[in-house]
Formats: sequence, structure tokens, C-alpha cells
Amino acid sequence: MSGEAGGAARAEALRYHRRRNSLAQAPFALSLSPAEAGWAWSSLRVLELPSGGGAELETGQDELLVLPLAGSCQVSCAHGSFDLGGRSSPFAGVSDACYLPPGTRALLQSSAGGRFALPGARASGRHPARYISPGEVPVELRGAGPSSRWIAKPCFPDTFPAERLIVCEVVTPGGNWSSYPPHKHDEARDDESELEEIYYFEVARSASSSPDGQGSKAGSRPVAYQRVYGTPERPIDVLVEVGTGDVVLVPHGWHGPSMAPPGYDLYYLNVMAGPGRRAWLARDDPAHAWVRDSWAGQAVDPRLGANGLVVEADGAGARRPGLAVQSQGGGNAD
Repeated sequence: MSGEAGGAARAEALRYHRRRNSLAQAPFALSLSPAEAGWAWSSLRVLELPSGGGAELETGQDELLVLPLAGSCQVSCAHGSFDLGGRSSPFAGVSDACYLPPGTRALLQSSAGGRFALPGARASGRHPARYISPGEVPVELRGAGPSSRWIAKPCFPDTFPAERLIVCEVVTPGGNWSSYPPHKHDEARDDESELEEIYYFEVARSASSSPDGQGSKAGSRPVAYQRVYGTPERPIDVLVEVGTGDVVLVPHGWHGPSMAPPGYDLYYLNVMAGPGRRAWLARDDPAHAWVRDSWAGQAVDPRLGANGLVVEADGAGARRPGLAVQSQGGGNAD
């Protein structure tokens, strides 16, 4: 690759891959507005609170979720108070959450500290604030063999009312691929919806490869990889190494696979919104759609429990009680 071409590739990667702390804006560890992303609808903030900490939050023009990644919190606003029990880590199964409409000012407080995602989308305010219990969140096992992954859908069109916001969570065991086959949702068609998408990542050493619970060796960073590529009419070309706290922006194009190297479990949060109807309709890249047929003779990865939860990536090696899960060998691609 020539120096000019290499520079263009690096510039494109920097545009669509934002590394941990590059979007920090107090009090948020990550603050990605639609303007910062270069689009119109989807946003994400991540709030990290110390023990006994708190922070004020204004939703502004966005509807959003308060979704614990690790830890618990209380959310207080004019619409009421919501106690979120949360979870120990994003690898520890389903969390509860709460929905806040645009124009809401809230106070988030955490007695033990934690990390909280605030996925959002531009909205007018048609829906009230509401608590979302873990039992309301659909979970499923998707794919098979090395394409097995666990998915939770706390804010999906068929399960939770919102104006534009779509949110799902995916856990991919080390050595597996998800968001596969590659797919896209950038056109308004009968079989496809037009959605901007944010991938927020956390990566941890697999419990099965970390019996002492100490994680990676000093100085190393658990990593995974994300691919985004375009069409001749709308080119985009991204292949990046990602770690905890990183985000990848998908304004258009085929995206996937999300790759978890052996020894490292991958979590990502997908935040989607767009100008049309609130629907998650995606088309597989025809060059790779055949992969789905290969799952028919394969079992789901045994590291994904029957309850839809994985062995936590904190070295504890204990399975957590979980919810009923739908096993889905085909279907959508996340």
C-alpha cells in the first residue's frame, strides 16, 4: 500500500473508530452526540461513577435508556424514581433498565459505584418514563458452532415502545464470530430499514482461560476486531482492533464480523435509530449469506448456557441464574 493510500485508510479508521477516552467529556467517560458522529439520530454516553457518586443527566432532544453495564444505581427525575439492580459486569446476563423521554432532567446515584450506558435517539417525547425489569428483556441464543452468540434486546421494536431508539446487547465467547454473516440496514425497503448504528465494546479475558481471575498479563489490553465495508455506490472500509471503551460507527454499509480472538470474550452494545419506521430489518451480504445454512448441523457453543448467559469473564467461572431463552439458528445477524 502506498503512503497516500495508507494515510487515507488510517484517516477513515479514525473517523469511524473512536478509542477509549477519545470522547470523554465530564462527567461522562464517553459522550457521542449525533453531531460528533456526523449523522442525525443515534447517540451514546457512558457514565462511570465512584462509590457513593452521582451525576446529573439531561436527556435534551433524545429519548434514552439508563442501562447498567456494571453496578447498580438509582435514577431520580420528575417522572419518578427507579432503582436499577444492574449486574456485576456486561458478561453477567440481563440487566434491568429505565427509559427516559426527551426533556428530562435526572440524577443518577450509585452507592457502590458502577458504569452505566445511556444509549439515545432523537425523539419528540411520545412515550413516558418507565422501568424495564430483567424479565421483560427477551434473550436468545443465535447462530451455532463458532458463530454462536448470546443476545439481549432491552429496547427492540417488537418488545418495548419507543419512538426511534433500538438497543441490543451481544456476548460472543472467545474464538467466535458474531454480527455474521455481514449485513446492512441503510436503505428504506420492504426487507431493510435505514438505521445509523453505534457499536460500543467491552473485552475481557475468558473465565475458562483465566482460572486465577487476574485477567490479561500486565501491560496487555484484551482486544477484538470489527469489520465494516461498503458498496460500490457508498464505499467504506474499516477493519480495526477494538478494546473496552471503544466505539465503531456504522453510518452505512455491510458490517461484520465482530471477532472475539481465542481467550477473550467480547461484549458489545448496539445503538440504532433512523429517519423511517422503527424496525430492525437487515439484509445479509449475498456473498456470505450461505453461511447460515452451515449452522444446521452444528450445536450452539456450550459456553453459552441454556439460560442465555455465559460463564462470566471475571475468572469466577460460575454460571448465573438467568431467563428463558429462545434458541435461534437463523434469523437476524447481530
